Amino acid sequence: MATAQAAPPAPNLYRPRYHFTPNRNWGNDPNGLVYYRGRYHLFFQYNPYGNSWGHMSWGHATSRDLVHWKQHAVAIPETQVMAFSGSAVVDRHNSSGLGVHGHPPLVALYTGFNPKTLSQSQYLAYSQDGGTTWKRYGHGPVLDIGSKQFRDPKVFWYAPTKYWVMAAVRATRNQVAIYTSPDLTHWTHASTFGPMGARATAWECPDLYPMAVAGHPGQVRWVLSVNASNGAPAGGSGTQYFVGRFDGQHFTPVQAWGKAPVWLDDGADLYATATWNDIPSKDGRRLLIGWANNLRYAGAIPGYPERGAMSLPRALTLHRTAKGYRLQQQPVKELLALRADHHVLNHVALSGRPTSLESALTDAASSELSLDVSTGSAQQILLTLRDAQGYQTVVGVNPAVNEVFIDRDRAGPHFNDGFGGRQSTHVDMHSGRVHLNIFVDRSIIEVFVDRGEKTLTDRFFPGSETMRWSIQARGGKAKLVHLDAWRMKPYRPTSDGLPAVSR
Repeated sequence: MATAQAAPPAPNLYRPRYHFTPNRNWGNDPNGLVYYRGRYHLFFQYNPYGNSWGHMSWGHATSRDLVHWKQHAVAIPETQVMAFSGSAVVDRHNSSGLGVHGHPPLVALYTGFNPKTLSQSQYLAYSQDGGTTWKRYGHGPVLDIGSKQFRDPKVFWYAPTKYWVMAAVRATRNQVAIYTSPDLTHWTHASTFGPMGARATAWECPDLYPMAVAGHPGQVRWVLSVNASNGAPAGGSGTQYFVGRFDGQHFTPVQAWGKAPVWLDDGADLYATATWNDIPSKDGRRLLIGWANNLRYAGAIPGYPERGAMSLPRALTLHRTAKGYRLQQQPVKELLALRADHHVLNHVALSGRPTSLESALTDAASSELSLDVSTGSAQQILLTLRDAQGYQTVVGVNPAVNEVFIDRDRAGPHFNDGFGGRQSTHVDMHSGRVHLNIFVDRSIIEVFVDRGEKTLTDRFFPGSETMRWSIQARGGKAKLVHLDAWRMKPYRPTSDGLPAVSR
C-alpha cells in the first residue's frame, strides 16, 4: 500500500486531550479491563521502546472515574514471548490459590506469542497487591492447542455452575472456542461457535457477557462480540456482535439472528472492543472501550511521541427493535465532569449559507456538541469542522435516505492511500428530527445518533490545532432547534513522564 512520506508532526499536535492515549510510544488493543477496590484498570497492547508495533507488552493505566487516567509502569513485559491481548478478573474465592493474606488476587489470561515458532498459547499472570505488580504463573502456558492462530482470551466467572469461562478465537477459522475451568489454570474445551456473520482474514478479541433487555424486566440475553480484521461497513476492521443464550458451555444465537453481520459502530475507527469485568452490581452498567484505529492504516497514522488512542468509555444497553435485538451506546456520564464554558443556541434557521457556530465554541478542537435538528425541506444538513488551513471534516444528514455520515476525504494532509473516505449509518428520520451528540478531540470524532441508537467513530488528522464549526442546509431549509456546546477539559497532567522500563 502506497504511503506518502511526510515530515513528522509537531509533538502533541494530534494527541487527544480527553481520550486515553499512552504517554508515549505505540498502543493498541485494550486488555484486562477490570474494576477492583475503586479503580478501573485499563491494560493495553504496548511497545515500551518505540511508536510502531513491536515488543508487545501490557501497558497499564488506572482511573477512579473512567475519565482521569494515570499511566503506570509496564505490567506484563515481553520476555521470550510477546504478551498479546487478553483479559483480567478478580479471583474472589481464590480458586487459583494465588491470593495471600485473605485478599483475592487479580488474574490475567493473555496470549503469549513466540516470534521464533509463531505459536500462540494462553498464559497466566497474577497480582497480589491490587494490580500494581504482576508475576507470571509457572514456566509456560496454561492452555496450548499447538496453534499459530489461537488468541485473545476473554475470561469471566459463571455463577450458576461456579466455574470460569474463557472465550478465545481460532482466528483464521473465524471461530470462538469456549473453555471452562475450576481454578483458572486447568482448562477444558466446551464448545465452538462460528463461522457466522462477517467472515474475515481473522477474528480477534472476543467478548461474551449477559445484558438485561431494556423494558422487559427479568429478560436477559447474552452478547458475543467478535472483532473482524476486515469487511466492516467502512472498510477494514470493525466489531460485529451476536445476541443469544449461554448455558455455561454453549452460545446459541436467538433464532431471529440472521446471517448478515451486525456491527457495533459504522465508523472506520473502533476496533478490538472490550468490556470491563467485575463492575459492582450496584452500578449495573456494562462498560466498553475500544481502540480508535483501523488495521488498514494503523501503523501509518501520524503521531508523536505516541501513536494510538482509545475511544471514549461507553455504557451499553440492549433493546428489542423491529430488526431484532440491538445494542445502544452512550458516553459514560462521568464525562460530564470535563465540560466547561457551556453555550446554548436555540431556533437557528438554516439555509445554503453556512452559519458559524463560533459564538458557541471559539475553538472546537476539544469539544462536545449536543444538537437537535429539524430536517424540514432540506436535502442535506452539513456540520463542517474546518481548520485554519482549510481542511475540513464533515458530519452530514441526508433525510431522504435516512442517513448520517462523516466525510473525512479533505480532513487533513494525505498520509496513506487507505485513509479518507465517507462513513455512513442508517437512521430513521421519518419524524423529521435527528439528535446528534458529537465529541471532537483533536484527531478523533465520535458521533452518537439519536441517543446512541447508532454511532460513528473516526480518526482525522487536520493541518492545524485551531478548528471551527459551521452548519448549513442544502436543497431546502432546516432548523437547528437546540444546541448545547462545551469545551472539554483535558484529563491528563502536563508531564509525559513514565517509570523506566527495563528489558
